[in-house]
Order: sequence, then C-alpha cells, then structure tokens
Amino acid sequence: MQFTQMTTSALAQSLKAQGIKRFYVMTLENGEVIGSHPFLSEWIETLKAGHDFESHEGLFFEISDQYDVIHGAFVHRTCRGQAQGGTRFWQYPTFQDFALDGIRLSKGMTHKNALAGLWWGGGKGVISRPADQTLIQNQAFRKEIFAEYGRFISSLQGCYITAEDVGTNTDDMGFIFSETRFITCIPPKVGGSGNPSSATAMGVVKGMQAGLAHLQLGSLSGKKVVVQGVGNVGKVIVDLVLAQGAQVIASDISESKCQALRDEYQGKAITFRYTPIDDFSILYEPCDILCPAATGAVLNEKTIPLLNTKLVCGAANNQLKNPKQDGQLLADRQITYLPDFLVNRMGIVNCCNEQYGYVDQDPSFLRHLSDEWEYSVYQTSLDVLRRAKDENTHPHLAAVALADERSRLLHPIWGHRGIAIIRTLKLKNWALMN
Repeated sequence: MQFTQMTTSALAQSLKAQGIKRFYVMTLENGEVIGSHPFLSEWIETLKAGHDFESHEGLFFEISDQYDVIHGAFVHRTCRGQAQGGTRFWQYPTFQDFALDGIRLSKGMTHKNALAGLWWGGGKGVISRPADQTLIQNQAFRKEIFAEYGRFISSLQGCYITAEDVGTNTDDMGFIFSETRFITCIPPKVGGSGNPSSATAMGVVKGMQAGLAHLQLGSLSGKKVVVQGVGNVGKVIVDLVLAQGAQVIASDISESKCQALRDEYQGKAITFRYTPIDDFSILYEPCDILCPAATGAVLNEKTIPLLNTKLVCGAANNQLKNPKQDGQLLADRQITYLPDFLVNRMGIVNCCNEQYGYVDQDPSFLRHLSDEWEYSVYQTSLDVLRRAKDENTHPHLAAVALADERSRLLHPIWGHRGIAIIRTLKLKNWALMN
C-alpha cells in the first residue's frame, strides 16, 4: 500500500518501527522538489502533478513519541515574512487527506495574510487526531500532545508561527506556548489575545454587508441568513446578524447543542436545526445569504446546483472543493461568492497585532472593519467583486490573482526569511535530529 493511503495512526506506527521520527518535502531555489527520505519520491511526483501543491517552501512532519499521532507544519510562501496560520487538530481518513488539508490551508493563509495587508507569509499546522473520543477529551493527553507540538515548532526555528484553529482552544495554545515562542493567540493571563473567534465573525459580517452593497440589496435588516455550523465563530455570526435585524436558520452536527441553543435564543428570529455530519440539506434552504461556518469543501459539483441563495459569504476555510471549477459553477448560477480567505481574516489580524501590545479601541484593528479604509474587509470585497465583473471571471480567481500579486511583495526587512531558515534546517539534517 502506498504510504499516503494509510491512516495517520498506521503510518505513525510503521515509521516508528523503521526508526523514522521526522521527514520533510522542500522546494529548492531552482524549483526542484526534494524529500528527506526515499519513500517520499513517488508522493513528490504526485504532488507536482496536482493543483494543490504550489512550490510550497517546506512540508514538515514529526511522529509523536507516545501516541500514534503525526504533527505537521506546512509553509507555502514567505515573501512577506514568516509563515503564519493556526494549528488544526482533526481526524483524517488517510495521511493523504491530512497532508492535502495542510497544503491547501497554508496556501489559503498566504492569500488571507496578503489581502489583509499583514507582513506575514502563509503557513498552517495540522495534528492528526486519534479516533478515541475519550482520549482527545482527556486534559493530560492534550497537555502532552500540544506541548510536544510546541517542541516540534521550536525545532523549525521560526519559519512557521502557529495559532488557534479548528479543534483547538486557548488552553491548548498555552500548552504549545510552554515549549515555543513561535505562537500567537496564547492565553490572556500570559499576555496573549486569546480566542480569535469573535474577531473572525466580525470580518465575515462585514463581507456580507459588502456583498449586499454590490448586489444593491441594502442592509442585513430583514434578510434571511443561513449559518451552517454554530461553533465559536458561527455563534458570534448569529449574534451579529440578529442584532442587525436578520432572520436566521442555523444548523449544527450536535443535537444537544441545538437544543441548548433553542433554549438560549427563545423568542428571537432564529431556528436551530440538527443535521448529522453527512447531511448538507441546510445548504439548500432558500435564503439571501448562505454562511458556511463549519468544515471545508461543502460547495462542490453536487451541492452547488441545489443552492437557493443570492450570496455565499462564510467563515469556513476552503469552502470550494475544486476552486476553479466550483467558483465557475457558482458564477454560472449567478450566485455571488465572497472567498473565505477574503472575509475571514480578522482572527489572523487579531493574532498578528498581539505581538505589538494592546491599546483600547485599537485603530490598527478597527480599520479592517471600517467601510472606508482601502484594505478593509469591506473595500477589498468590493474590489474583488468589481475585478471579477470587469475581467469576466469569478470572485475566487479574482481574489487569488490579487492575493498572489500582494503575496510576492518582499517584507522590507525580513523578506524570504522563511526560505533562509528552511535552507538552514536542510543543512543541519533536521530530519535526523532528535
């Protein structure tokens, strides 16, 4: 069996048996893609032939000492500075799914950081989650696995800076922080900014307002908004759109959570619907705005023909399963789409600003949520929608083109610092170090 088709736990066991703790894939200055071990050769050829891998500067992996868990750090492009993006703790069917998620997400972070005007490159962390639910809810396990991830991040010498993401929380960030300084969104008690979910939600709602303005549909008042996923970000989105007079239908994969939310929001203009993990019926609800706020790839050739909305603007990363194809499918159906990496930036803005201290009503944060600033969520969204119309393309491609253009601008001091660090790791034989 090709190793990429193995489960992450089976691959972790196999590599441990062979005495392999670390491995990597890198792209050299001449464009050659290399791997740390011979078993990676076939996978590298597959990566080069696909559309997800885009000359990523480095993909790094480490096997947990105590558990059948794989730690991953994915560095896409570092022209604007060190790679930054949150760490996802999630269960994947195979290593291929694990790795491709990191590859796609890190590329999305390059685009997100560039469109937000941040002097950071794009990166992402992924930790494979065991199937044992009892284990992942065990605080001692989480402390060990995230502290271990912190040591892994430290070993990369700063080419990747992590933060909170799906499946992780502020306590987990504290455990990572105990072993590395290359992290943001750490607990407030040690000077961090904490959970960035509220900030993310505010940016998504500004994107909704821009989309409505582009379509000349007025404000959120009286609009019907469907929110798929009522997690940390989705719940804040619900609160914000309700406060602006919208009517809401929201779904979640937890039946108990839906019941608790019904009690909490009793009397408000919202309906909560329980939908099992493989039930996408909420996406087909007639509405003015559809807001995917759970996992990615929910907009695809199967779901898009059944959508009944004017505007898609959500918080979930990688909403399009096949970006070029699915972006065109949405355009063909005259559904306006605002790419996730365009509107869900505010969490990473919050993390970026953390390193510069805090002021009340911070203007460097609030300008992103204004209607006037050239690089705000609102104005950038309008810019992308205008470009898509003028260039006869769809918004995803217009946003990627703008992001690619901005992402290649060199940091005035630390441009390509990430590449320099990665070359150092290669020369030091990082994969053979303990």
